[in-house]
Amino acid sequence: MEIEHIAIWCKDIEALRIFYEKYFNAVSNQKYTNKKNGFCSYFLSFDSGARLELMHIDSVPDTANDPYSQFTGLIHLAISVGSEDKVDQLTSEIKHAGHQIIDGPRKTGDGYYESVVLDIEGNRIEITV
Repeated sequence: MEIEHIAIWCKDIEALRIFYEKYFNAVSNQKYTNKKNGFCSYFLSFDSGARLELMHIDSVPDTANDPYSQFTGLIHLAISVGSEDKVDQLTSEIKHAGHQIIDGPRKTGDGYYESVVLDIEGNRIEITV
């Protein structure tokens, strides 16, 4: 078995799509829109692995979770970029563009090299080798 996709409810679906395309080389499909209920979505594909579905509908409320704190449930999306240098480079690029860096880059106690950043809607992304 494998994970086929993970979905994120978002406020600004276009801006979030552009963020993942710009920093993580995601490739988007055509936008799906259900005119009856106002739902829309994109599926983003990466070089390998699961896809990311970005979804929007006006009736979904903002999250009450604090992105700077840990909480139960899904907490981050980990994206492998292939090397420690690429982790450093991408983290720096994201930081210089004004996005929040939560941690790192650093070597974790269990041997991972990673940083943790927030996307434009406060979702945690772990950038790893």
